[in-house]
Amino acid sequence: MSRISPCLWYNGQAEEAARFYVSIFGGSVDFINRFPQDQPTPAPFKGGDVLMVEFTLFGESYQALNGGPKFGFTEAVSLSVACRDQGEIDRYFDALTADGGSPGPCGWLKDKYGLSWQLVTQEIMDLYKTGDGPGIQRMMTEMMTMQKLDTARMKAAFEGAAS
Repeated sequence: MSRISPCLWYNGQAEEAARFYVSIFGGSVDFINRFPQDQPTPAPFKGGDVLMVEFTLFGESYQALNGGPKFGFTEAVSLSVACRDQGEIDRYFDALTADGGSPGPCGWLKDKYGLSWQLVTQEIMDLYKTGDGPGIQRMMTEMMTMQKLDTARMKAAFEGAAS
């Protein structure tokens, strides 16, 4: 496990969510800890239910905790994925929004568990780092019209080409 790992709070779907993310991005489910059989457990859980799942995506460790219904995800925290190309954005976007996920503005989305994600190519992130204010502004204006990001359209806007 990494020294710092995000701990994601679920209401009974920790193992399911970890396996879902591993099926999309690759990686591994590394450890499943269960509530003890012979001790009291917090409602709505019972002995033997999954308490915590440790999993790995892109070499980084994560924890999925079945903490119950008290807390849910908000847009205040999201996982950002630097995609290699548009095909990777398309694949991840389709997989994460399937079965109850939903697209949001500017490359953001929520998966079926309510966790927010941002999908962007490294190429676009590199354009942001150029310091070209007018190009970045044109690219951001174009991005504001999108849900799933379109790298070619954003790059064209950066370069001053009409959309």
